[in-house]
Amino acid sequence: MKSAWSYSRKLGAIETKNMTDGPAIPRYSHIQKAPLCLLIYALAVLFVALGWFVRDAPPIPWLFPPIGLLMLVLAASIHHLSVVDQGDKMAVSFGPMPLMRTTIPYCEIKSVERGRTLLLDGWGIHMSIRGGWVWNIWGRDCVVIHLKSGVIRIGTDDAENLANFLMQRIGN
Repeated sequence: MKSAWSYSRKLGAIETKNMTDGPAIPRYSHIQKAPLCLLIYALAVLFVALGWFVRDAPPIPWLFPPIGLLMLVLAASIHHLSVVDQGDKMAVSFGPMPLMRTTIPYCEIKSVERGRTLLLDGWGIHMSIRGGWVWNIWGRDCVVIHLKSGVIRIGTDDAENLANFLMQRIGN
């Protein structure tokens, strides 16, 4: 089956058209970047440097370099948060090192709305004080996804387009 695709920068959506089958199948792909990883890289370099140069204080040479290396791995895994349509499900992952990722089947979504995370929700992956999971890398705008088995808040700088895409996908 032949296919052609086009990318709309304004909407952050990708439309795939089957040359032989008729209407377009809407798809979504968006990557949000955040400067938080730069701070973690700086701290990691500081920890490794302290471990290398301060060798006469007993815990520093054996404690700081491994912590610095662990922070380098963490920073490499939170450069961005990507949300990608994968046909029957949506993939959400931190990257480029994909240590933290999840998928949300569209058949599990009951409703979708735009929202904002609380300051206490912060960044990362964790339970919200309002209930449900939060996946956020930067900012407070989010899309609140009500699932059959709970709630997930996906932080994004493209909340309107993501909410519209998901509402279209689930038929709301």
